Amino acid sequence: MFKKIFLSLLMLFLTAGLNNTAQAVPALDGTIVRVGISSQDFSNYYFSQTQLTATDAYTLTDKATNTLLGTFNANDVTQVEIKNNLFKITQDNTAIAKDIKGPVEIASANGFVTIADLKRAGKPAYYRGTIEITAAPKKNDLFNIINIIDVESYLRGVVPNEMPVRFGMEALKAQAILARNYVLKPRETNYHNYDVCDSVACQVYFGANTEQELSDKAIHETENIVAMHNNELILALYSSTAGGYTESYENAFSVDMANGVKMFPAVAKPFLKGVPDNDKTPVLTDEKEARKFYTSDPKTFDNNSPYFRWVREWDVKELEDVLKNTLVTQSATGFVKPKLTKSSDFGTLKDIKVVKRGVSGKAMSINIITDKNVFNVQKELVIRRTFKKDNKALPSANIVFDFETVKQEIPDKTDNIKKPDNQLVWENWDETQITEAKQPDKNEKNDSKDKNTILTKVIVHGGGYGHGVGMSQYGAGSMGDKGYSYAEIIQHYFTDTAITTNPVTLSCNNGQDTAVQTFYTDKKERGKNKVYLVAENKFQFTTMTVVINSQEFKLELVPQLFKPEKFDITEYLVDGENRITYLLPYSQAHKKPVKLFVELNEAK
Repeated sequence: MFKKIFLSLLMLFLTAGLNNTAQAVPALDGTIVRVGISSQDFSNYYFSQTQLTATDAYTLTDKATNTLLGTFNANDVTQVEIKNNLFKITQDNTAIAKDIKGPVEIASANGFVTIADLKRAGKPAYYRGTIEITAAPKKNDLFNIINIIDVESYLRGVVPNEMPVRFGMEALKAQAILARNYVLKPRETNYHNYDVCDSVACQVYFGANTEQELSDKAIHETENIVAMHNNELILALYSSTAGGYTESYENAFSVDMANGVKMFPAVAKPFLKGVPDNDKTPVLTDEKEARKFYTSDPKTFDNNSPYFRWVREWDVKELEDVLKNTLVTQSATGFVKPKLTKSSDFGTLKDIKVVKRGVSGKAMSINIITDKNVFNVQKELVIRRTFKKDNKALPSANIVFDFETVKQEIPDKTDNIKKPDNQLVWENWDETQITEAKQPDKNEKNDSKDKNTILTKVIVHGGGYGHGVGMSQYGAGSMGDKGYSYAEIIQHYFTDTAITTNPVTLSCNNGQDTAVQTFYTDKKERGKNKVYLVAENKFQFTTMTVVINSQEFKLELVPQLFKPEKFDITEYLVDGENRITYLLPYSQAHKKPVKLFVELNEAK
C-alpha cells in the first residue's frame, strides 16, 4: 500500500539532516573508484619511480601515518621512488622524506593532479580526485599509481574516449550507463590495489583533460542510472562495431578455472545473448548463412561504421610466415592445440577450415591444416591475433575464408604402366586397371583442398570491430539518430534488462538507515513506461518512509523471499531532476537489509 501524507516540520528537519548524511554515502556504497594508471603506451602498471605535479598548489601525505610530507606550488615536480620497499621523496635532487612505508598521496584542493610527462589523447594527463602511490603486493621495489575518484567524475574521463560525442545524446547516455555499470561490476576483478585499469583491457579512462560538454551532460542526466537483470547489475560489455549481429557472451569469452585451466566456451549470461539488428536475419552458425551475411551489405544499425565490412588478403608465403610466429605466441594462451613451440614445425599451409561458429557467425574454432599437422585455434581474440595482417590483429572474428589456387602438374601415372606387346590387347585392357593406376597412393598425406591445386592466396571477408558482445557503439549512434531513446538502445542489445537507479541497501545498523538519490526522467519516456519504486524485502520490514520531490509517502511492505514489491510513482515525478529519500524506521530487531531502487524501464 502506498499512502501519501503531508510533510511535517519534523520530517523537513530530518530530510535536511539526511541530505548532509547522504554526502558520505558514495564512499560507503563503493561509488569511490580506484583506477590503475598505466604507462604512456598502456603496457605497464608497475613502476619503480615517477614524477608528480599539479595544476595548482598541492600536498604530499604519508597515508599510513597521516603525516604531511610537504606543500608545493603549481607545476612543482616531486619525484617518488621506491627502494627496499620504502618510498623516498625528492625535489630538485633534495630529499624531502625517506623510508616512507606509504601509501603516498598527492592532492590539490583547487587543481588537477598529474604524472609529469604522461599524456592522454595528446594532452597532459590531468586527474580529478587524488593520486595514490602504493607498493605493489608480491613485487619488490615496484608500486602502482592509482587515481582515487568518485564514479561520476571518473565517467567524465571515460565516456568521450569510449564513444565519439558526435554519436549524439541518446547514444552517449547509453554509453554512460554501461560505463557506470562496468566500473561498479567489472569483468576482471583480479587487480590488487585498484578496481579497474585505464586501458582497453577495462574501459578507456583518459582523465579530466579529455572531458567534453555533451558527454558531461549525458553523464549528469543519467546520474545513478544503471542496467539490471533480475535485480542485479549486469556485466555491461560493449565494442565498436558488431557488424549487424551481436554475439552471445559464452561464445566469445573464456573462464579461468581454480585449477588454472581456461574453459571455453564460457558460462552463458542470460542478458548477453546474440541479437541481430534485423529480426529476419537467421542464426549464422551455418557456414552458408555466415558467408551470405558477411560478403553482403545488409541493412543494419552498424552500416555507418568503417568496419562494417572489410577484407584482408595474404599470399600463401606471407600467411605462412605470419602463422609460424603467431601460433607460437598464441600457444601460450592455451587455446592452440597442439602447441607450436618452434616455427620450423609449422610446415606448408594446405587449408583453413572454420570448425564452429557462434550465433553471429563469429569464428569460435578454426583448423589450420599443414602438411605436418592440424592446429586448432579457439576463442575470438586468439583467432584475431593469429591471423595478423601488417602486424595488426583482425578487426573481429566475424570471418569467412576464400582461397585462390593454381593447378599443379601431376605426372600421368599411366605412363608408368607396362603396356602389353599386343596393341589390340592394350586397347581392350580393363579400364579399372588404368583408373586405379591414376589414383594417388593411399598412404600419401594430402590435406589440400584439391590434389591437383596449390594454395596461392588466402582472403578473409569480415564484419565488425571488437568482440561484438553487448552494445555496438556504432549501432547505438545510428539508433540514436533514428530516434531511439537510451533505454531502447540498451534494451535492444541486452536481453531481459531493466533500466533502474543504482540500488541502495538499507538496514537499521548505525548510519545505514537512510539514503538519498537523484535521477532524471522526461515526459516522453514516462508516457511510454510507468516508473516504479521497487523494494526487495526478504526479511521483516513492514513499513518505511520515502520522500519523492518533497512529497512524503508511507510504504506498507510485505516481506517476500522471492518477489520484490513495486509501487507506481509515475505521477509524482517531474521533467528533469527528481530526488528520492529513503528512511527506514529504527528497530533494534531489524538488522537485516532491504534493497531499494527506482525502475525507469521494465525489462523487455
